[in-house]
Order: sequence, then C-alpha cells, then structure tokens
Amino acid sequence: MADPMKIRAQMKGDIAEIRVLMSHPMETGQRKDSNGKIIPAHHITSITVDVGGKRIIQGQTGPAVSRNPVFGFKVKGPKAGDKVVIHWEDNKGDKRTDEATIS
Repeated sequence: MADPMKIRAQMKGDIAEIRVLMSHPMETGQRKDSNGKIIPAHHITSITVDVGGKRIIQGQTGPAVSRNPVFGFKVKGPKAGDKVVIHWEDNKGDKRTDEATIS
C-alpha cells in the first residue's frame, strides 16, 4: 500500500481550497532500468473526491501524470469542519483512501 496522501483543505471566504499530494511511482511502462529491462506500467487510473458527503470529482488519469502527483481545486459551498475524502485506484489493483477536515 502506498504512503498516506497529504491533504490540505482550508476555507478562504466561502470557498474551500483543497490540495492533495499522492505518493505513487506513476510508471509509464516505457522506461528501462539499468539492465535495459522495461519497468512495468504502474499508475493511478481513477480518482474520486467527496466533500461533506457529496461527490465533487470523479475522474480518470493515465501514465502521463508525473510521479507523486499534486492536485488542487476549489469548491464553493462546504463549511469548516466538513470532511474531504479522497480515493484512488491504480492499474495493479492497489487502492488508497485518506481524509482530512476542512479548517
């Protein structure tokens, strides 16, 4: 299982600014190791974000996203104290879910 995500969620007026760092190798399947052997693809394929119990993002990613990706977005409507739940799955079946509270 991957390292925990680092999630920052802060209210700025009536908008919540949310940033998440996902620890993941995000291998494309096109690089070679020092012996010339291809490193197998290993990348996040889907991401969901729920804020205050409501799904606000559901998306797909692919091998073109960099290692340890950072995603940021703004959401209008939540309140301080609401939970942010972020979930990802990768092409090898690994999954990770982490949560934070909006401050």
